[in-house]
Amino acid sequence: MKVALFTDTFLPQINGVTNTLNKLIQYYEATGIEYKIFVPKYDMELQDHNIERFYSIKFFLYTENRVTFPNVFKISSILSNFQPDIIHIMTEFNMGMAGMNYGKRHGIPTISNYTTNFSQYSDYYGVHFLKQPIWNYMKWFHTQNDITLCPSMAAQKLLKSQGIYNTKIFSRGIDFKSFHPMYRSNQLREQLGISDKITFLYVGRVSYEKDLDILSKSYQEIRQKYKDRVAMIITGEGPYLEKCKQIFPNDTIFTGFRKGKDLSEIYASCDIFVCPSSTETFGNVVLEAMASGLPVIGADAGGVGEIIQQGVTGLKFSERNFDELTRCMDELAGNMDFRDYLKANGREFAINRSWEKIFDGLIDIYQDILDKKEMNTIGA
Repeated sequence: MKVALFTDTFLPQINGVTNTLNKLIQYYEATGIEYKIFVPKYDMELQDHNIERFYSIKFFLYTENRVTFPNVFKISSILSNFQPDIIHIMTEFNMGMAGMNYGKRHGIPTISNYTTNFSQYSDYYGVHFLKQPIWNYMKWFHTQNDITLCPSMAAQKLLKSQGIYNTKIFSRGIDFKSFHPMYRSNQLREQLGISDKITFLYVGRVSYEKDLDILSKSYQEIRQKYKDRVAMIITGEGPYLEKCKQIFPNDTIFTGFRKGKDLSEIYASCDIFVCPSSTETFGNVVLEAMASGLPVIGADAGGVGEIIQQGVTGLKFSERNFDELTRCMDELAGNMDFRDYLKANGREFAINRSWEKIFDGLIDIYQDILDKKEMNTIGA
């Protein structure tokens, strides 16, 4: 099987899409699947003979995605030599458009991916008037492909409400060796000044749409009750960082961006993980926290609401309801036995979601589409 992948975001950028692609590439190589990936060109690049890069600039509303200017003649030349069986489109912008158009011209099945709730983001960035046009474009784009993959049932339901019906689930996995309680570091806790504190953790992009304003209000309430017995760590970078430094208590610890072992140690060395975002299509960070041995609190919305089983693998609160979030944080801060119960169940849940299982299911989807194409060809 040969697969051509198109994406408007890629390494060295770190986000949910690039993490998934990185794992998918490893899976392709381990299983002997041939692939070509068409991606934006960044200032700093990682070289690979299977990766083709094209000039790009940052998208002004959301810099994790690029506005790419694909050379369609170069793409056509590469793909005519490569002869892909299927085209997998990870994002809906220029690179995705180039992949979709090539597939339509040459009769190659195309699969699109829905990963980001851009329509919801328009509310946070003050461009509400773009909400319906975004959905109009999403419907136009995704319905032209053989199938659209969703990371969660919540995302699938959302797409169906917008008239995008031909969907299947392509969930997300976890590298449970990289995220593990064994990375808990007393030395790191001492360096951060949290040795004797119950420490809350947020990991992710520090941006408007992550509902960090709600987390700041809740933590202020918790801080008033527990005083110096609690701490808050924010790990990540983004356009809302300076604002967060203003609205969170002065003793909040901002670690900046972390990856690899440093990120593993941050997770495992804290005590309670909080994901306040109500816009996640999946919520990779929640799985990472569970695998790291942390009890989790998350908004009962999107993919996060599906991952967490209330009172069993974590606690949920209504989206943007800081009173409920405060109660959840209070409940876990004051009850170590309950924390231990949740983190044991959470880790068991996480380690059963290996990337290998997830990608085996993806290949089944590929094969099903190829089988249908073959049957249609025979029938014709």
